[in-house]
Amino acid sequence: MTTAPDIQACAKGLYINGQWRPAQGGKVIDVVDPSTEMVLASVPDATLEDASAAVEAAALAAEGWRNTAPRKRSEILRRCFELMTERAEMLATLISMENGKALRDARGEVAYAAEFFRWNAEEAVRITGEFGTAPAGTNRIIVDYQPIGICLLITPWNFPAAMATRKIAPALAAGCTVILKPASETPLTAFALAAIYEEAGVPPGVVNVITTTTPGPLTAAILADPRVRKLSFTGSTGVGRALLAEASKHVISCAMELGGNAPFIVFDDADLNAALDGAMIAKMRNAGEACTAANRIYVQSGIHDAFVAGLAGRMQALKIGAGYDAATDCGPMITKKAVDKIDRLVADAVKRGAQIICGGQIPNQRGFFYQPTVLTEVPQDADMASEEIFGPVAPVSRFETEDEVIARANDTEYGLAAYIYTGDVGRGLRVAGRVEAGMIGLNRGLVSDPAAPFGGVKQSGLGREGGQHHGIAEFMEAKYIATSF
Repeated sequence: MTTAPDIQACAKGLYINGQWRPAQGGKVIDVVDPSTEMVLASVPDATLEDASAAVEAAALAAEGWRNTAPRKRSEILRRCFELMTERAEMLATLISMENGKALRDARGEVAYAAEFFRWNAEEAVRITGEFGTAPAGTNRIIVDYQPIGICLLITPWNFPAAMATRKIAPALAAGCTVILKPASETPLTAFALAAIYEEAGVPPGVVNVITTTTPGPLTAAILADPRVRKLSFTGSTGVGRALLAEASKHVISCAMELGGNAPFIVFDDADLNAALDGAMIAKMRNAGEACTAANRIYVQSGIHDAFVAGLAGRMQALKIGAGYDAATDCGPMITKKAVDKIDRLVADAVKRGAQIICGGQIPNQRGFFYQPTVLTEVPQDADMASEEIFGPVAPVSRFETEDEVIARANDTEYGLAAYIYTGDVGRGLRVAGRVEAGMIGLNRGLVSDPAAPFGGVKQSGLGREGGQHHGIAEFMEAKYIATSF
């Protein structure tokens, strides 16, 4: 079986009601390879009429899917997992082409994305209700969990497969129908997956995929339809706030996975090599373009210099290149705008006293690249201490005491992920309890797992995705029935 993606097959149209169709008006969106700046393909640019058609398709399919036996839904989800696994190399190559991430990272994403279907296939048959007696003894309490309704799912460009399946799989397991709006930078993966869902047996209208360059008006129109009852969004906090305001007009349930500013804390008693290994994973997965990426690295004075030397050596050894080149360690950023932002943040930190240990430049080559970079003595007032870098830049700061580093770690509006390295388990758990984040990596540089609840606190979001029941619960509502017998 070939592993090369059929780009044109992935760009054959909007996916609405099980059919591929052009956008009303015929406009298209160019999809650019960030490694070469060349156009890979063009996909339809959906209009308000297309959005309305997607809602109608989801509404027509809703009752049938809601009433489909949990075992049947489970088997379809399991087949989605199997097909994604069989075509993993093709999907990974496609992700590398439109997103730019190194093929190794893309393969990891496909495996992670597929796992959401396997996990939710197993959970789909375990959705149960509750039964009890009222404390006063006057009646029985029955609680039934039902699908919330049509769901609008909005996903980002940095994990075009995983961010979609992390929403679609639990929504389908719960019995909901969905409209997916993927990022216009990376729509090909979403369309390739839609074809897989269809082959796996997902009925027409249960999953609809639309792409657009006018997400604001389309999103507002979809949310204004009273049949739409859920919004699940992954993206920036700024956009999340705007979507929450729009959803509030119609009292729509929202799940928001928003920005991050993850601290990576290394204490003197940490295993140095383990901490360096973890830092490279937490910082450089997807070349730093991840909401869970280590954005601020705090290293205690006793181990600081050795850590910086080790980190710089590892960063300098990374090979920059096209994501789909198997030898590449660090692929391009998603756009030139992203590169310019990274360059601005580095320049600001240096202006405020930070030192460049390695990197710090835009390479003189075609593509949206930035050198893997290590900075030291990054002050707390540097812009990169409060903004997501979203790139291959590791800012390192020195600290002395536990209380000091906790205060610095919490000095942010975000609270998605944090990382702690220490040889003292007691201290690790104590600090984890005090750091304001929804997820903690304790002596680990990777926290994501389909079996664990993913989400943040403060301005990093609302709700959770994944986990034993958290993910499916986002797509269900409790119905209480009082009765006596």
